Amino acid sequence: MALSIVECLIASTISVSRPLRICHECDLVSVIPPLDYSQSARCPRCDHELMARKRAPAQHALALAVAATVALVTALAFPFISFSARGIERAISLTDAIAILSSGSYTLLAIVLWLVLVLIPLLFLAQMIWIHAALLLDHQPPKARLMLRALRHFEHWMMGDVFLIGVLVSLVKIMSLATIGFGVSFWAFCLFVVLMLLLTRSIDSDWLWERIAAEPPPPAHVVAGDSGRAQKVAGCPVCGTLNDYRHHSPCPCHCRRCGEKLHLRRRFSLQHTMALVLLSILLYIPAMVLPIMTVSSLDETTTQTIMGGILLLLDHGDFPIAAIIFIASVVVPIAKLLALGWLCLKVRRPQPWRPEVRTRLYRITEFIGRWSMIDVFVVALLAALVRLGSLMSVSAEPGIIAFGAVVVITMIAAMSFDPRLIWDAVDSNPGTDSGADTSTSSSPAAAGQPQETGP
Repeated sequence: MALSIVECLIASTISVSRPLRICHECDLVSVIPPLDYSQSARCPRCDHELMARKRAPAQHALALAVAATVALVTALAFPFISFSARGIERAISLTDAIAILSSGSYTLLAIVLWLVLVLIPLLFLAQMIWIHAALLLDHQPPKARLMLRALRHFEHWMMGDVFLIGVLVSLVKIMSLATIGFGVSFWAFCLFVVLMLLLTRSIDSDWLWERIAAEPPPPAHVVAGDSGRAQKVAGCPVCGTLNDYRHHSPCPCHCRRCGEKLHLRRRFSLQHTMALVLLSILLYIPAMVLPIMTVSSLDETTTQTIMGGILLLLDHGDFPIAAIIFIASVVVPIAKLLALGWLCLKVRRPQPWRPEVRTRLYRITEFIGRWSMIDVFVVALLAALVRLGSLMSVSAEPGIIAFGAVVVITMIAAMSFDPRLIWDAVDSNPGTDSGADTSTSSSPAAAGQPQETGP
């Protein structure tokens, strides 16, 4: 619920006794009100979540992490999918699929699958179990700060949910050609995906950092309701600590609590983002023109591009799957490139139009990018599964490597863009109309007091 103006003014005068946070998307300094379990505090200017409280965070996270680890190990140990056509049957596990790709000429594709499906999730789960188990036993886990910093970066590259959708799409493609059976690993992997989604939502990072290292007091000159850049203060994106930046500009400083490298603004953010966008555009051309896979059978051998595969699905009447592939492989990459390019160009305007709209566009762009990996997973699974010699086989082609590179590079481009740049013109021109209702002084943003949201 939004707080009244009286509560906001009181909060601004007692900010020393309450934690301060700097929004990582609009750079506004806010006072965090007392939160009950299942409540969160959001930035009053851009609605970014600043802090969230979870009930029994250690117990829930530990239980989910252990269950997810068991599900993932089970998914790796047993057959995943069986494929039967013309009296010949073949069953593979996830590890078999990755090994088949690595034994061929597409080692890079196998490495990507190994990282996003196995190695990074296992590292994430192992660190979650280690940290939460140690805290429940009242022990200080060694290297805890380094592990908590790593957890934040791992979350971007775990793609079990995307792979599961890719599996379902690939099954639709070959159901008319063969009989498909699901092994124990398939259901274990479905359970693993659900548990991972619950686990990432159950993490209480502020509680973890409080147990690992107490939060140091903010610099004495910091006040709520102004931007961090104006006060030469940088907020840590990992642990939330406010750090004095007055003696470090233009060189980066490091968080005094967790050691993360900080910048008032990411250096050359726009240049890096635009360079990656241009590189993605150059790679997207061969990704669309070159074939992504070849299907060989006794009757014929055909090569398919991304658009060719979509048209083939339409011819067979698989309209929902064709729509999924078209959106993930054509609409999303193009929309993401246009959005990032537009944001980089518009950030340079001295008076931005509706910065909250641009911030929402950035969030959507960052969220949807990973889902373009569906087509990469489809081709990888088909190439590993459909191997019946001269009877029928599927092999990956160079186009899928180019497309995978486009997806990864656009993800990095979105991460390199600094959304705080969107709001800099608003901070330097207070009279600029940002599209928000500023006609009343009861806005919580005036005092830097975030809104509370319940369960």
